[in-house]
Amino acid sequence: MSVMPANLQYSPYRVFSRNEWAKLRADTPMTLVPRELEELSGTIEKLSMEEVETIYLPLSRLLNLYVAAAQELHAATSTFLGHRDQKVPFILGVAGSVAIGKSTTARVLQALLARWPDHPRVDLITTDGFLFPNEELERRGIMDRKGFPESFDSAALLRFLVDVKSGREHVQAPFYSHFHYDIQKDRTVTVERPDILIVEGLNLLQPARLPRDGRAIPFVSDFFDFSIYMDAEAALIEHWYVERFMRLRQTAFRDPAAYFHKYALLDDDAAVARARQIWREVNLKNLEENILPTKQRARLILGKSANHQIERVALRKL
Repeated sequence: MSVMPANLQYSPYRVFSRNEWAKLRADTPMTLVPRELEELSGTIEKLSMEEVETIYLPLSRLLNLYVAAAQELHAATSTFLGHRDQKVPFILGVAGSVAIGKSTTARVLQALLARWPDHPRVDLITTDGFLFPNEELERRGIMDRKGFPESFDSAALLRFLVDVKSGREHVQAPFYSHFHYDIQKDRTVTVERPDILIVEGLNLLQPARLPRDGRAIPFVSDFFDFSIYMDAEAALIEHWYVERFMRLRQTAFRDPAAYFHKYALLDDDAAVARARQIWREVNLKNLEENILPTKQRARLILGKSANHQIERVALRKL
């Protein structure tokens, strides 16, 4: 076994500045209009045309090339085997901390990728739907660790990905309500053999413990054809988390039926203190223990700055 010298500096990534990355757009056309950006923006993250043109159009071009290459490889394998398999969806994973903007990135990519001619059907799911119901989390005594790896029904998520990757029709996933902070047993999300499936979640890139007997065990990331990690300094993410918490106090939390309605009744100072406490005791701990260590398992890392702009892009070398 060879050992890399401790003084050898090596990065598996090629890093681009914002301006360098923007040049890779080439002639990719802008297919979104300002009205759509408002719908795609997050609670506190407002998309601009400049951000889409600079970051997301080059990224959609790159992903389109990856999808085309995957389709060609699948066709070549089918030719070798002497039969034609049914369409296999390209699966894209988007991982990162709470409040870092995963959902916004996933929505923008869904909108852009669906407008390329070769893959018009792009579906999006979040792994929140594979959290255990609150009742089960309470039974296991891990309600305070909701969002940590053990709070997810990993077996159900793996079965879902197997079915999607196998080209099955009408694959259903549980529906998670952020308003009720729980799984809604009477609702599901159906995936209908998409060309591309975007999977967004916290712990997507985390590997399982390897078996001593060498038997194959699947990781969620084994099903990804491409993966993205959203990155920022922890202090920045905390600021965004508190900002989002305070914004929700003025909107969704005001409804008496909302799970977090009790926080709308606090004064501003008490609400900020509670948000910071939740961040430190739950989300920061999850970030440091489970999410951040998986960053360099991603194919692409998007580094964000204080104004929510992506300032640095790191693409894994082939």
